Amino acid sequence: MPINPDAVGETSEPSPGSWSSKDCLLYALGVGAGVQDPTGFELEFTTENSQDIEQKVLPTFPVVVPGGGSVFAKIGDFNPAMLVHGEQSVTLHGPLPVEGTVSSVSRITGIYDKGSGAVVASENVATDTTTGQPLFTTTMSAFIRGEGGFGGDRGPSGKVDFPDRDADHTVTYRTRPDQALLYRLSGDRNPLHSDPKFAAMGGFDRPILHGLCSFGFTGRALLHTLCGSDPARFVSMAARFSKPVFPGEALTVSMWVTGDGQALFRTATESGTVIDGGQLVFRS
Repeated sequence: MPINPDAVGETSEPSPGSWSSKDCLLYALGVGAGVQDPTGFELEFTTENSQDIEQKVLPTFPVVVPGGGSVFAKIGDFNPAMLVHGEQSVTLHGPLPVEGTVSSVSRITGIYDKGSGAVVASENVATDTTTGQPLFTTTMSAFIRGEGGFGGDRGPSGKVDFPDRDADHTVTYRTRPDQALLYRLSGDRNPLHSDPKFAAMGGFDRPILHGLCSFGFTGRALLHTLCGSDPARFVSMAARFSKPVFPGEALTVSMWVTGDGQALFRTATESGTVIDGGQLVFRS
C-alpha cells in the first residue's frame, strides 16, 4: 500500500542506544577532525589520553547514535531507494558524555504532499538513562519520490532569508578521497557511499559522500568559528540538504551572525550550494 498520511503522531516504542569513547573518536575522524593538525588542533575530539586534554564530543555526534525504533515502518510501504534525506537538526539539552546510554522515542510529526513525492518529518528525543533527563533531540525530513499526489497539505516552505551582505565568516575544509569509507564506520553502511556499481544505479559516476558527513564538517566549522571550539556553547543546528557531495571535494561554510547567539549558514562546493537554510543557536 502507499504511505498513510494518517500516520502523523505515531510514535515508536522506547529504544536503547549507547556509545563509547571510541565511537566519539571515530565519528570525529569521520567528519574531518584532526586533518589540519593531527598533533595539536582538535586533540580533545580525536584522542582520549593526551596529557592535560580532556576528551570532548562533537555536538553533531547524536546523528549517529542508534535508537528511536522503526517509526518509519508505521507510514506504510514505500521503496527505500526512492527516499532522499531532506533536512536535519540537532538540539543539545546538556553536555554530551564521551560514554553514555539513552532511551529514544521517535514520532512522525508531519507527512506533506509535494506532488511528485511526499515529505515525511520525524522527531527523536533521547533521554539519558542515568539522569532521566532529555539529552538531545534530533529531527529529520525525508523526501520519498513517487509517493505524492494524495491531496494533502504541502507543508511549510522552510525558506530562510539570508542577509544581503557578505558573510561574516567563511571556513573551508577539504574532505578526503576516502572520507565516505571512514564515515560509514559510524553506522551508515549504505552502498551508495562505497560501491561504484550501486552508485551508478543511482545515476552517479562514483559513490557520493553521506549528507550527514557534510553536516558534521559544517558543524565543526560552526563550533570552532562561533562557539570558540567549546561544545557547551553549541545549542542547536538545523539545515537542508540541497546537492550531493563527492569525497575529495572542499566544503566552504559561510556564516552570518544575525543576533545574540544566532547565526545563519550555508555550505558549498565548487559546483554550488550543498547545505542551505542553515540556522545555528549558540551561547555567546
